[in-house]
Amino acid sequence: MDRLATLTALPGEACIVDIGKPLDDIDAFLQSDTLIVNITSKDIDGFERLVRKIEASGVESVLFVSSTSVYPVSCKVVSEAAGEESPDHPLVIIENLFRQSAQFRTTIVRFAGLIGGSRHPGRFFRGGKTVKNPDANVNLIHLDDCINILERIVANDLWGEVFNACADTHPSKREFYSQAAKMVGAPLPDFEDSDERSFKIIDNRKLKRVLGYEFLHPDLMAVFN
Repeated sequence: MDRLATLTALPGEACIVDIGKPLDDIDAFLQSDTLIVNITSKDIDGFERLVRKIEASGVESVLFVSSTSVYPVSCKVVSEAAGEESPDHPLVIIENLFRQSAQFRTTIVRFAGLIGGSRHPGRFFRGGKTVKNPDANVNLIHLDDCINILERIVANDLWGEVFNACADTHPSKREFYSQAAKMVGAPLPDFEDSDERSFKIIDNRKLKRVLGYEFLHPDLMAVFN
């Protein structure tokens, strides 16, 4: 409700959509040609209800915000190529609910971990939290790039696509979170002692090629300098 009050104070109309409940009163939410769906939920049934409501509306295009968590840890670079994602991951099932609809066009954006704004990574491991698998590569993206990418996809009318959205560089957790902690004057996090390095590296080349996109924050080690 606090967020609703903040949004209501801005230009435009704000409303609450809870996909975990019957969606009987969301007509105002669907009064748009293009809809950006960015709901942090894995409620498959709820999303199925939402898709049915969108199909019955005048919405023509949906930009669905997903996550690079759909890719398993594979110790390799992963792309949008078919079969790279886990087919039984809830977000993949939800993505397909949107992609398989014949009533509107859909593009999927799989964002990496979010930094920027109030999410400073130097504060992620406060309170005695330990960084596990410290030599694994990070896959992150800055809030500025997230917003810019969504705007560019809509402006360029790019539908029927799946994009990975992740910064260019992939330093280790040890490198990145040590520097991030120093930038806010926080103690260095505790790193788990482990010889194991299980990782995945998100490939962002399709986004840059198709959208002609240049990241505002391509180098994660330089983000907070």
